[in-house]
Amino acid sequence: MSKIDDLIKELCPDGVKFLDLANCTSIKRGKRVTKSDLDQSASFPVYSGGIKPMGYYHTYNQSKNTITVVKYGTAGFVNFIKEDFWANDVCYCIIPKESLVNKYLYYVLKNQEDYIKSQATDAIPAHLPTDVICSIKIPVPPLEVQKEIVRVLDSFTELEAELEAELEARKKQYEYYRNMLLTFNERERVEYVQIGDICNISRGRVMSKSYLTDNAGNYPVYSSQTANNGVFGYINTYDYNEESITWTTDGANAGSVFYHNREEFSITNVCGLLMSKSERIRMRYLYYILQITLKKYVNSGMGNPKLMSNTMAKVQIPIPTIKTQNYIVSILDKFEKLTNDISIGLPAEIEARRKQYEYYRNKLLTFKEV
Repeated sequence: MSKIDDLIKELCPDGVKFLDLANCTSIKRGKRVTKSDLDQSASFPVYSGGIKPMGYYHTYNQSKNTITVVKYGTAGFVNFIKEDFWANDVCYCIIPKESLVNKYLYYVLKNQEDYIKSQATDAIPAHLPTDVICSIKIPVPPLEVQKEIVRVLDSFTELEAELEAELEARKKQYEYYRNMLLTFNERERVEYVQIGDICNISRGRVMSKSYLTDNAGNYPVYSSQTANNGVFGYINTYDYNEESITWTTDGANAGSVFYHNREEFSITNVCGLLMSKSERIRMRYLYYILQITLKKYVNSGMGNPKLMSNTMAKVQIPIPTIKTQNYIVSILDKFEKLTNDISIGLPAEIEARRKQYEYYRNKLLTFKEV
C-alpha cells in the first residue's frame, strides 16, 4: 500500500473533499418492463429489485460497467454490471462525473452498502428513498489515488473470483465421483434394502421461536432451513446424542439431509431422524447415498413438498460390503471437506480472502475530510 500512501502524501496530505452523490454523479432510474415482456432467448439481462437478473430482453438501456443501486426489493444492494443490460425502474443507475473513476465509485458505494440498506423504509416492499441515495457522501481524492485504489482492490476481487471458480469446478468433480461411486451395476450383486429395515425412524417436536428464546442455551436445534447447516436456534437441553442423520420433512428443502457425529442436539417437527439398527450400514455411507436418492421420493403435490416418515421407511438403497462403504466414505469425505467445510479447504480460503479484501477496502476508502 506504500504507493497509495505516497500519492496521498504528495497530492492530498490535508484530506479530500466529500461530495453528495447527487453532486458528483448522474442518478437515473431505469424503465419498466414486466415479466410478460421478457424473453429467455433474448441477449440482454434485465436487472430489477433483486440481486440476479429477473430475465432477458431484446434490447438494452444501459451500457456495460454501470453501477446500480436497488430502490425496491433488496433495497440498497450495490452492483456493478459488466455487460450491456436493461435497467428496470426499481433500480438506480449511477453514472460518475469526470472527477470520479467509475470503479472507484463502485468500491466506495459497496463499502457503504450496509449503511445504504439501513436507510430503506420498512414498507412492503422495502424501498430506498431518492433523497437518501442523493445525499450519500463520497470522498473524492485525486484521480491518480482513485486509480491506484482500484488497481489494489481489483486484485483482491480477481483472486476471490478465481477461487470461487475453482470451488465450483471441485463441486462438480465431487458430484461426478459421488454419483459414480454410488452407482452399482448388476455384476456387483449389491443388495437393496428399505430404510425402515436398517434404521429406527422418528420425528422432532414442535418448537417455536419463543420457546427457543425462553430456553436459550448451547445445544443446536435443527429445522427446515439449509442455511447455517440447518440450525434453527439453540436451547438449554438436547434430545439426541448418537451418530445419526436428520432430514427435512416439509417445505422447499424437503429431502435435505444432515449428518451428526454423536452431537448433542434436537430437531423440530419438520425434521425426521434416522439411527442405525443394523451392523450392515455405516451412517456416513447412508448420508451420501441419501443425497442422491431422496429427490425422487419427495411429494411436491399441493405446492408444499413433503418427505414424511412413512415414505422414508420405504426408500430403497444399495448396501455393499462394509469394506466398500468405508472406501466410498474415505473418498467422498475428502471431497466434502474441500468443497463444503468452512474451516478448511477452498471455502476457508475464500472466506479469508473476502475478509482481507473488506479490511483493505475499508482502510483504503477512509479519508480525512477537508
